[in-house]
Amino acid sequence: MELGISTFVETTPDVNTGVTLSHAERLREVVEEIVLADQVGLDVYGVGEHHRPDFAASSPAVLMAAAVPLTTRIRLTSAVMILSSADPVRVFQDFATLDGISGGRAEIMVGRGSFVESFPLFGYDLKDYEELFDEKLDLLLKLREPGKVSWSGKHRPAITNLEIYPRPEQNPLPVWIASAGTPESAVRAGTLGLPFALAIIGNVNPSDYAMHVRLYKEAAAKAGHDVSKLPIATHSHGYVAETDELAVEGFFPSTHARTNVRAVEKGLPSYHRADYDAARSFDGALYVGDPDTVARKIIHLYEHVGITRFLLHVPHGSMPHAQVMQAIRLFGTEVAPRVHEGIKRLKQV
Repeated sequence: MELGISTFVETTPDVNTGVTLSHAERLREVVEEIVLADQVGLDVYGVGEHHRPDFAASSPAVLMAAAVPLTTRIRLTSAVMILSSADPVRVFQDFATLDGISGGRAEIMVGRGSFVESFPLFGYDLKDYEELFDEKLDLLLKLREPGKVSWSGKHRPAITNLEIYPRPEQNPLPVWIASAGTPESAVRAGTLGLPFALAIIGNVNPSDYAMHVRLYKEAAAKAGHDVSKLPIATHSHGYVAETDELAVEGFFPSTHARTNVRAVEKGLPSYHRADYDAARSFDGALYVGDPDTVARKIIHLYEHVGITRFLLHVPHGSMPHAQVMQAIRLFGTEVAPRVHEGIKRLKQV
C-alpha cells in the first residue's frame, strides 16, 4: 500500500487574511512540501496540470524536477496531465527527462480533464474531447516502446520512423489512466493493462467505487493481463491535524470557499457546513481528522475497494503553508504507520 500527497498548487485568496500568494511563492512552497513528503517516508507526490489564474501548476514535470536534487526516494507523478490538449511527444520527453534526473522515479498520470481551459489555449475544439484523448493516449503508449516510432492520427501530424529522446530510465515509463468515475474509463484502463486512478471527491461514498475497480479488473483479465500486478489508486481531499476538532475546523474554511467557487462556475447548489460534515463522516469522501480517524478510513477503503495507493489531496483551496506542512508531516509519521499496521492485520485474518 503506497501513500502520498497530491496538489493543484492553488493560489486562491486566504479566507482569513484575503491575501493571495503569487504563483512564484506557491511554487516554491510546493517544492518544500515535496521535500518534506520524502523526508517523512511518503511514497509518491502528484501535481495536477491546470491553466487558470487560481492554479500555478501548468508544467508539473518542471515543478517536480525542482525537488529532485532535494529528495531521494519519493515517486513523482502528474495528477493529472490533460493529455487531450497536450502534445504526447512533449509530455513523454518532459517525463522521460524527469525520470532520468530522478533516477527512475517519474510517472505520468493522464486524464481527459474536468477543467477545459487548456483546450482553447492550445487550439483544440471541445467537440473532439473524447476522440482527442483516445488518439493521444495511443501515441503516448507507442512512444514508450524502444526504437523508431511510426504513427498517424487525425489531430496531430504523423510521425514516420523517428526516435524520441531522451529515453527514460524506467522501461517502460509508467503511464496511469485517471478517472472521475466513469465505467468507460475503468474498462479502457483495464483493457490496456495500465494502472488506474480514481478521483473520489464530492458527495459520494468511497465504497461505491468498488464497482469501477471490479470493471477494471474484469476488463484487464479479459485482455490477458495479470490483474495481481496492476496498481489501483484513489485521490481524495483531506487534512490531518493533532485532533479531530483541529482538523475539521482547520480544513473547512478553504474547502467551503473553494467548493462554492466551483459551484458557481458549474451552476451547482451552494456548499454548506452540513455538506462538509456529511463528507467527513466515515462513509464520506473527505479524509479529515486526527491520524487515527484518517488511517481508519484509508484502511476501510483498502478493504472494501481494493486500492494499492492512496493520495491525500491537500490543501483544498489556499491554506497557510505551515498547516499544510504539518498535515504532510502527520500523514507520513502518524497515519502511514497506522495504515500499514492495519493492512498487515487484515492480511493475517
